Amino acid sequence: MRRLLAAFSLVVLACAPAAPARAPGALEVGAAEGSVPDARLLPSGPRHPFTVDDLLSFDRLGEPSASPDGKLVAFTVRTPDLEANKLRSDVWIASTDGASVRRLTSDPAADVGPRFAPDGKSLVFVSDRGGSAQVWRIAVDGGEATQVTHLPVDVDAVMPFPDGRRLLLVVSVYPDAASLADGAARDDAKARGKTRVRAYDALPVRHWDTWDDGKRSHLLVWSKDGADPVDLMKGLPDDAPPRPFGGLEEVAIAPSGREVVYTAKSAGREAAWSTNDDLWVVPADGSARPRALTADNKAHDGEPVFSRDGAQLAYLAMARPGFESDRQRVVVMDWKTKTKTVRTEAWDRSPLEIAFAPDGRTILATADNLGRRALFAIAPGGAVTTLRDAGSTHDVVAAGGRLAWLHDDLRSPAELWVSDADGRRARAVTHLDDARAAAVAWGEPEALAFPGAHGDTVHGWLVRPPGMKATDKVPVALLIHGGPQGSFADDFHYRWNAEVFTGHGYAALMIDFHGSTGYGQAFTDAIRGDWGGAPFEDLMKGLDVALAKYPQLDGNRAVALGASYGGYMINWINGHTDRFKALVCHDGNLDETSAYYDTEELWFPEWEHGGTPWDNPGGYSRDSPMRFVGQWKTPTLVVHGGRDYRVVDTQGLGTFTALQRRGVPSRLLYFPDENHWVLKPLHSKRWHEEVLAWIDRYAGR
Repeated sequence: MRRLLAAFSLVVLACAPAAPARAPGALEVGAAEGSVPDARLLPSGPRHPFTVDDLLSFDRLGEPSASPDGKLVAFTVRTPDLEANKLRSDVWIASTDGASVRRLTSDPAADVGPRFAPDGKSLVFVSDRGGSAQVWRIAVDGGEATQVTHLPVDVDAVMPFPDGRRLLLVVSVYPDAASLADGAARDDAKARGKTRVRAYDALPVRHWDTWDDGKRSHLLVWSKDGADPVDLMKGLPDDAPPRPFGGLEEVAIAPSGREVVYTAKSAGREAAWSTNDDLWVVPADGSARPRALTADNKAHDGEPVFSRDGAQLAYLAMARPGFESDRQRVVVMDWKTKTKTVRTEAWDRSPLEIAFAPDGRTILATADNLGRRALFAIAPGGAVTTLRDAGSTHDVVAAGGRLAWLHDDLRSPAELWVSDADGRRARAVTHLDDARAAAVAWGEPEALAFPGAHGDTVHGWLVRPPGMKATDKVPVALLIHGGPQGSFADDFHYRWNAEVFTGHGYAALMIDFHGSTGYGQAFTDAIRGDWGGAPFEDLMKGLDVALAKYPQLDGNRAVALGASYGGYMINWINGHTDRFKALVCHDGNLDETSAYYDTEELWFPEWEHGGTPWDNPGGYSRDSPMRFVGQWKTPTLVVHGGRDYRVVDTQGLGTFTALQRRGVPSRLLYFPDENHWVLKPLHSKRWHEEVLAWIDRYAGR
């Protein structure tokens, strides 16, 4: 729910050749204990500095799902397809005892969202093989996948019902269409039409990277009896799960199979400036209309999850309407009485995901915590215990009496890990990237803490180039995260990866300035109405601390780079200091007032700047970098995506215009068909080449 989750994320899916394809069913050799791979997988030659090609060659694990008996975990592995200029995705399966890891699918398509059937003998997943995204099934023992659904429209996600005869589907539909076939016919008519005209009577007219086409994400129940799927939200102009980032974490099926709970925001005039997402319950047979479960809370509610016995529903809730980065509390609802209990009111962390532990009473939660993403156990009485606090732990699932999750850090891409229910005896059960990682001479990360703005302790990470000697003098790349309510944590980015810069000869510095997450809600709140104050001070002090600690860092060859809020900060920096040799601004605002009228989520600027521009014009003008263009002098690379409807491309064009008119060395890198991020593999390659060449031109190596 945070602003773009990691709005700084902009880049990089893949563009280097993928590792050789493994045969379906082939065993991946690897150590069962710890994360040390089998020696047969390790290279024997010298290690090399990390490069963009290394970054883009790693397998990317995601979407873990445990079998009913907890003995298996299915997950997806994404690899680049350069010919198609996109990622392909396959379904894999691993035993939780570490004995085997196998690839189940190998079609050159996107196989995503694997979920076990209730009997544990097969998996269902969504695949676009054949041109249309439909549900497919494959046995856990292997073999050929078979198509399950043959709908006239695409399926976005699938979840099996406990009875094994029904599937819950996420499908984009026209709420007023008589049937799926009617909706498909409407799409065909639009495609054949000779005009491309849009007309709207209310906001929002577009979101993230698409224009509103009148469709909504609805939940449909498909059954084996061949009847037409039942739309549980028939006629409702609501999205469930919310688009574009909502997924099946926003949907839960009651263990009885009789009810479905989902997250949605009721459409209406205030949709573009409201954060009031609610939980809704609907009978799984469609016999009644959905009913709001959290109407009493006017702020965000989401991420519903049932206990195994169906007696409790846990979810995350915010308290302040209009604020998308408020602290999320864990709320537990007695499913019979609908009585709600806030379990974490006294805990000053904001959980990002939750799951019930194997005991059915304890709740597992991940949350940003002092520059890491930690795993916590929350007891019924509210006591919080830290289970894992190293690197980044995410996508946690209960697997029988064990826990399974994905784990990564600054020098290790994500692998699947398994532990006892208390988080102990943890070990990696996959080693898909071990050989590639072992061939790299990684930069050395170090956590920093120092007195920042307002005397508060500010944290960050410094990653030194590999093999940095006492006599070296290396340039510094200050990387600035987006959000602004986000964090540069100890995790492995496929976006702005610090090791790409250290492998290129730079020391990478990342500061979690005021407004960042993982340091208590007061620290996160502090950026409101102060976008250019405390955060700028924190960044400059952090750079001073790093330079003082390591004389090898050359402060005369420092550069700064950022995206989204980080891009905004680059424009702010340009008007407030000339200590940097070069700047890179990706999708950053130039003028906060005009940006309000361009963006699609109005609740964000209204909260951050204290109202609307007509009610509080000073709140917008005070924090606009445009006020200080007259002081701009630092060479700047401006990057923007043409389909970025969050920070619209006119902000980037305005930034480039100001630089050119001021006579400041500048370059515009424009991606017409990319959104807030640069996702296509070949575009990602170009992005890295341009960015590294730009900072090298002025800071050198």
